[in-house]
Order: sequence, then C-alpha cells, then structure tokens
Amino acid sequence: MMMSEPTVASQSGIVRLDVPDRAALYAAYMPFVSNGGLFVSAQALGNTRYDLGSDVFLLLHLMEHNERLPIAGRVIWLTPSGGGMQRPPGVGIQFSNQDNGANQRRIETLLAGMLESDRPTHTL
Repeated sequence: MMMSEPTVASQSGIVRLDVPDRAALYAAYMPFVSNGGLFVSAQALGNTRYDLGSDVFLLLHLMEHNERLPIAGRVIWLTPSGGGMQRPPGVGIQFSNQDNGANQRRIETLLAGMLESDRPTHTL
C-alpha cells in the first residue's frame, strides 16, 4: 500500500502544506521537537531552499478535517539531497511557542492512538 505524501507550495518564508490524511500527518510529525514540528520533504518544497534558523509561516491544511492551521515556525533540521543519506531530503520546521503549545496539542489530538508515549512505564 502506497502512502500519500503532503503537497507543499512555498514562497518568501511561507509554506503551504496540504496533508491528505492522518497517515501522512503521522509520517511528517516530529514529536521529539520542543513545541512540536513537521518534516517537509525537499520534493514537496520544489526549488525553494531554506537555511537553518529561517523563520517560516506554515499554513497547514488538514484535508480530512477541512481546516487550515496557521503556524509560525523555524527551520531546525536540514537533510540535504545526495550524500548517501538514508533519510529523504527536506527540512524540519519547529513550531513557535506563540500559542503556548496549542498547535502541538491539536496535532497530537488528531494523531491520538498513533503516537507512542515517550514516558517510561514501570510497576511498583
């Protein structure tokens, strides 16, 4: 089964990311990043290149929910194309804390049951 990939339109620090379903959102979500973040493939970005630290404004369109979430963020991760890397080229965008984590909570609510807890479990 082939998974759908988000599509992106970018210009002047604005990234419009159309996420077709929860599986694509799950694949792009970076829960290990403070405030949450999303990975955007270089293929989806087209010819637009970003540097580490670049401020971006992400317009996240969750097609299953017919919503567009405006999210301020910053490029914190670069995976260059080529170089024999095992990961796809692209950028990681960290959400700003302007909304006190509301965007991160919203995405994690949409992904409920798909994310594993990073908290250790133990019994006494």
